[in-house]
Amino acid sequence: MSRDPSITPAPNAIAPGLYLVATPIGNLRDITLRALDVLAGVDLVLCEDTRVGGKLLAAHGIDAPLQRYDEHAAARVRPKVLATLAAGGKVALISDAGTPLISDPGFRLVREAAAADAPVFPIPGPSACLAALTVGGLPTDRFLFAGFPPPRMAGRRALFEELAPIRATLIFYESGPRLKDSLADMAAAFGPREAVVARELTKRYETVIRAPLPDLAADPACESPKGEIVVLVAPGAQAAATPKDVEAALTEALSRASPAKAASEVAKALGLSRRDIYARALAIKSD
Repeated sequence: MSRDPSITPAPNAIAPGLYLVATPIGNLRDITLRALDVLAGVDLVLCEDTRVGGKLLAAHGIDAPLQRYDEHAAARVRPKVLATLAAGGKVALISDAGTPLISDPGFRLVREAAAADAPVFPIPGPSACLAALTVGGLPTDRFLFAGFPPPRMAGRRALFEELAPIRATLIFYESGPRLKDSLADMAAAFGPREAVVARELTKRYETVIRAPLPDLAADPACESPKGEIVVLVAPGAQAAATPKDVEAALTEALSRASPAKAASEVAKALGLSRRDIYARALAIKSD
């Protein structure tokens, strides 16, 4: 029986284009077979730090040309990369750890490559924010990744207050020296919500601490820890809907749906009794 190339591609047998390759966030064995095939088969590997990228490639016996591509070099390097792609070249973009473009440079390269009709391929794999979300124990049905908070208190407080009404698990990256202050500002903005500090995931000193935000802010383990850190914050409780909220939501829903459908939609969105909402919908419709 012949092999299906889409499932088990031969090493180095890859098409021209730009490959966004996820790399380990700690343990070097957390890399996919497809990622190794791609890295071994491209003409060029773009990376934030050639020393970090070189260590990964050497660990897997791959000898590929490396080019620095970080926020300082991107504008200078991007035209050369686009020219390589236009000529039918194969280029991989990796970050120092995890999935490219997540709090890393690269989206402009992807946008311009796509605009030039160059094929762009995702090679999925490790991601620190998703790894933390899966072990955090907070709701995973809806989440928002907010990246690194601003370094100064005023900027952090403004961001956290903006995000406070969002009914989703919030995900942040943070550095060790700023973690304690950031947690204190989160506690001030979000209140005593459940939260998680996940540090050094997949590495030797992997640590996951689950507690209300004020407790985390006071925890000695969260005072300038070393390593890569992800902070998760639970969604806030939904504020009770006022009669004015119900009226406005029903009026809008009735403009495009039947009373029954409008009542179901509004009741679900506001967490109210469908029977009561339906009665009000009929009254509005008859006015």
